[in-house]
Amino acid sequence: MFDWLIVGAGFAGSVLAERIASQRNESVLLIDRRSHIGGNAYDCYNEAGILVHQYGPHIFHTNAQSIVDYLSQFTAWRPYEHRVLSSVDGKLLPIPINLDTINKLYDLDLTSEQLEQFFLSRREPVDEVRTAEDVVVGTVGRELYEKFFRGYTRKQWGVDPSQLNKSVTARVPTRTDRDDRYFGDSFQSMPAGGYTRMFQRMVDNPKIKIMLQTDYREIRDRIPFRRMIYTGPVDEYFDWSLGRLPYRSLRFEHVTLDCDRFQPVAVVNFPQAEEYTRITEYKHLTGQTSPQTSLTYEYPTDIGDPYYPVPRAENEALYKRYEALAGAAADVWFVGRLATYRYYNMDQVVGQALATFARIQKNLPVSNAPLRAEAAE
Repeated sequence: MFDWLIVGAGFAGSVLAERIASQRNESVLLIDRRSHIGGNAYDCYNEAGILVHQYGPHIFHTNAQSIVDYLSQFTAWRPYEHRVLSSVDGKLLPIPINLDTINKLYDLDLTSEQLEQFFLSRREPVDEVRTAEDVVVGTVGRELYEKFFRGYTRKQWGVDPSQLNKSVTARVPTRTDRDDRYFGDSFQSMPAGGYTRMFQRMVDNPKIKIMLQTDYREIRDRIPFRRMIYTGPVDEYFDWSLGRLPYRSLRFEHVTLDCDRFQPVAVVNFPQAEEYTRITEYKHLTGQTSPQTSLTYEYPTDIGDPYYPVPRAENEALYKRYEALAGAAADVWFVGRLATYRYYNMDQVVGQALATFARIQKNLPVSNAPLRAEAAE
């Protein structure tokens, strides 16, 4: 009998498994449908010896020193500041939009002060910013919205930005200086040995048993446990009783080429005619040297593993109904992007998991609680 069943071995599940085993000395059964731990952050060495991210690029960045301190127990870090270019009108331009973006796009020589006036002359006043489109046209105007954002967002989410919550594009800043970093966080680094190695160290505890290629629904009534942490899709936990929550998925095409470098930065976005949204070249992330290079092309789709909750008002309303069911579920904690139907960065998921553990510590005595009725039958 296990004190805890944790469903999902990504950031949320692995952090909570580590905390419960090391701080409460309680037993954990950590399961995952996939054949590996690490969730979408899983990385591995391919046949060319290049460390690749199986599910697209994962760039760690945060302003929370407490999260850095926690993860640093399990990894050293390689400093890395992420830079992204966008392929627009035959040019590779910095994104987020900055001074160089506009000068190179229009063959101008604006100063930062002039760029502010440039944006001011083109932005469209929006009485109430509600949608992803409102955010962009109200900041840089419709022409730049069409060139850099609309096509990319439609490919990524399957709907027009005018139908998506403002949070989708509000995450991307607009700059009037030449700062070409994608993120502005105080800490930007990659796990020195990769994410998978960090996860392996995190869950290396005799109190943690790991079962891979295991579906929760196949074992929930066969393996006794006292309490559960669930990090999968919340609608699936309740057998879609209120209807299915929409999620977007991704299809990945992994390619290795016989050349040193394919593109000037790790990620190039394609907001215009191409079917894929971006190309990632991993040697930029890892600092590896090799006569070959490995790439991933990303194709958004509605088919496959759920990756992103779709931020629309009707989806949020349905989630609220599932959230009420989750709140009433005895001895079950719902944690992570899929279980709480939110688009979280990795550091935010770690923070949510640590906050959940703090609540567990505050409210639960250690072990010796009654068995769940369904598990005892």
